[in-house]
Amino acid sequence: QVQLVESGGGLVQPGGSLRLSCAASGSISSRYVMAWYRQAPGKEREFVAHISWSGGSTNYADSVKGRFIISRDYAKNTVYLQMNSLKPEDTAVYYCNARAIMYNYWGQGTQVTVSS
Repeated sequence: QVQLVESGGGLVQPGGSLRLSCAASGSISSRYVMAWYRQAPGKEREFVAHISWSGGSTNYADSVKGRFIISRDYAKNTVYLQMNSLKPEDTAVYYCNARAIMYNYWGQGTQVTVSS
């Protein structure tokens, strides 16, 4: 069993930065892929970025490429999402996800609001 707890959301002005954290309890083995998704009001949940726990390979949605950076810290069992040059359209609830064959875990989400 894996539990995920997100933190770091908040209100930020356009052009600003935030760093989200996802602390994982339980066993995150090398077979897991860790990801961030987001869901804006009235929209479907969408993929933002993922990172393989073992090798650190990453992938990003086109909408955030060049602005967001996903990373992981083995010692802290934590995944981060550094968000730069934030835009109003980045406003959403951001969810952490851990998945492997036969496993799929979600955090409770953290609100990010980009507004002046």
